[in-house]
Amino acid sequence: MIHPRVRQLADNLISHSIGLKPGEKILIEGFDSRNDFICALVQAVYNAGGMPFVHLKDQSVQRSLLMGLSAAQADVTAAHEASLMAQMDAYIGVRAADNTFETSDVPPEKMELYTSVVQKRVHGEIRVPKTRWVVMRWPTPSMAQHAAMSTEAFEDFFFDVCCLDYERMGRAMQPLVERLERANDVHIVGPGTDLRFSIAGMPAIPCDGHLNIPDGEVYTAPVRDSVNGTITYNTKSTYQGVSFENISFTFQNGKIVKATSSDTQRLNAILDTDEGARYVGEFALGVNPYITRPMNNTLFDENAAEWALGVNPYIHRAMQDTLFDEKIAGSFHFTPGSCYDECDNGNKSAIHWDLVLIQTKEMGGGEIYLDGELIRKDGIFVPEALKGLNPENLV
Repeated sequence: MIHPRVRQLADNLISHSIGLKPGEKILIEGFDSRNDFICALVQAVYNAGGMPFVHLKDQSVQRSLLMGLSAAQADVTAAHEASLMAQMDAYIGVRAADNTFETSDVPPEKMELYTSVVQKRVHGEIRVPKTRWVVMRWPTPSMAQHAAMSTEAFEDFFFDVCCLDYERMGRAMQPLVERLERANDVHIVGPGTDLRFSIAGMPAIPCDGHLNIPDGEVYTAPVRDSVNGTITYNTKSTYQGVSFENISFTFQNGKIVKATSSDTQRLNAILDTDEGARYVGEFALGVNPYITRPMNNTLFDENAAEWALGVNPYIHRAMQDTLFDEKIAGSFHFTPGSCYDECDNGNKSAIHWDLVLIQTKEMGGGEIYLDGELIRKDGIFVPEALKGLNPENLV
């Protein structure tokens, strides 16, 4: 028997995230995923009048295939998978691998071959630009371990987060989108932080459960050379297998001119990857009311997914998973590295490192001003038009 909350999540994905219409075809791709959830998705597709197609993949088998991958084999694989994907109207990817580093020892040239041929032709050229899609994680013991939670408690947390009413959240985001798009200057203050930059002319993008689950942020980007001041992050971040704490940046005219952390030498080595790594590509406000503390995940994030799919040519390495942390209610992330195409401030880099600062009272507080107006204090939105995004109005 399929658990009711599994059915609810499946229904939400089909009705809200995908918006599947009668007669439409959808590919459901599961990576080490639980069959009960895949079955629930199939049933939800049939209930919506759609046609489901299913691919089930195993990361350990994928590793074995990649180890000996040839150019001819990659070409046949790409042709086979692209033929099916080209017929799809929508796509759902469910990733549940308990060891997210299963393919870490695949030779780089083999991974590059798979990425540049299979992933690029199937996902980069067809799935991403030509279908409606959503990707998500499935809770595993390793995710619970990273979050310092029991498996059962983490599953309960996961379903609270993922079964949120994202349609209501989307409506509540609109006033913030409009306010950000009207704004010129941003001023952020808090412990170890006094930061100023411009977002004049930049779009604001609501993330309300259509591309990633869980979701809950509104992002924009600073004008590239406008950032000045200092920011001190209060969440731990794991990048390239190294854990960083107490990260602090000082900016002059957009560039990070001083960077310190628990491992200052490695931090600066990352920032020296290329010119764009010392500039910022994203500024985003987290609003998911069920995510209240860092998960400290070191999994496969949405930006690394773009790297693997060949969608963003500037991102070419796996990075920290902030899929949960960047959505923390009362937080914001200020991201050194590449911008998104949807909010292009001109900064391109192999890096896109979502570093999170939580401004709730418990984490030290802080304030965000737009053109001199206080819009959020200690993680709580102040203007009446924005109060719909406060946690008590979204749960």
